[in-house]
Amino acid sequence: MSSDEEFTVVSEDKKTSEESLEQITTAISNFKKKHEQLIEEQRELAASRDDQRDMTQKFKQRSSKMLQDLEADRRSHDEQIRIEKANVISMKEKEAELLEEIQRAEEALRSEEANNAHLQKQANVFTGVPERPVVLKGTPGDAADAFEMKPRVVYPMAGGTVLVTFEEEVVANKILDIQKHRVPLGSDCFIIIEARPVQLMLPRLVEIDTEVSPQHVLISNLPEMDMEKLLSKLEIHFSKSRHRGGEVDRCELLPDSQTVVIGFLEKHIAMCLTERALHEVDLLEKGHKVRVTPFLNGKITNLKTKMTVCPRTVLLTGIPDVMEPETLQDLLEIHFQKSSNGGGEVEAFLYNPLGQETVAVFEGVDSVSEEQ
Repeated sequence: MSSDEEFTVVSEDKKTSEESLEQITTAISNFKKKHEQLIEEQRELAASRDDQRDMTQKFKQRSSKMLQDLEADRRSHDEQIRIEKANVISMKEKEAELLEEIQRAEEALRSEEANNAHLQKQANVFTGVPERPVVLKGTPGDAADAFEMKPRVVYPMAGGTVLVTFEEEVVANKILDIQKHRVPLGSDCFIIIEARPVQLMLPRLVEIDTEVSPQHVLISNLPEMDMEKLLSKLEIHFSKSRHRGGEVDRCELLPDSQTVVIGFLEKHIAMCLTERALHEVDLLEKGHKVRVTPFLNGKITNLKTKMTVCPRTVLLTGIPDVMEPETLQDLLEIHFQKSSNGGGEVEAFLYNPLGQETVAVFEGVDSVSEEQ
């Protein structure tokens, strides 16, 4: 190769080298620009990252505060719910108490209304009963409607006994102190009898609840006539339906008030009859107006008793049947009238021989009489 050719080759290589250098420079410049762009982008990303971090931090703070607020609201809501539940339970309890109180009040009202109706019915009955004078003796007790009444005691006498009432209590005490008494009967005959105190069981307190009988009526304002004929005419009259009557179960006289009680088999008859106070009945061969009123049944609700010794009455026992009762009674009465035998003035003397039944009635404590 000539020197010209070599030069040409060198020149071409240099040109190529310059072009490569320029390309490299351009590429470096481009890469610098890209680098600068990347740096700028990196700074922007870092700023954006910082903004995001700051925003995230703020969101976390706001979220934390919101969670705290929500938790506080939840606790407040739960507390409010608890309070409301307690109020509801309390109101339900009060409602139950009020319902019970209302129920008790209604029951009390029904009881009072029933009692009022019963009292009104009793008042109507008492205003309609036949008039009868009543004398109450004694002093009022603790209860407003309590009073003392004179007792009437039925005393069954055994056979071979005597009840003797002396005028003075001291005589009865002497007879009881002697206890064994030898009573002469004549012809050297005598009997030995024993003196014992008379003990009576008396009511100390009696409480009676009354109610109107649905099957009985009380007939008053009756004329003076034969009692059997009167009862027969009353039973016939009030058994007829045209007289508002019905089938009669019993018709009997109340001797202590001179009134008649009529009982019916059916319950509605008595009420129908008492709707009219006066009924005209064919008595004494002519019409006579009788008064018809409700009949009260009494039920003892409280009874308290006490044992009382009669102060002037003595029981003589062990009297044999050795002679006529009238003669023996006279001998006994004469014996106990003599002061030499410890006796005294006799107020009442009741003798019940062996084998007989006699009932003595004590009006009060010592007022004794005989009732066969």
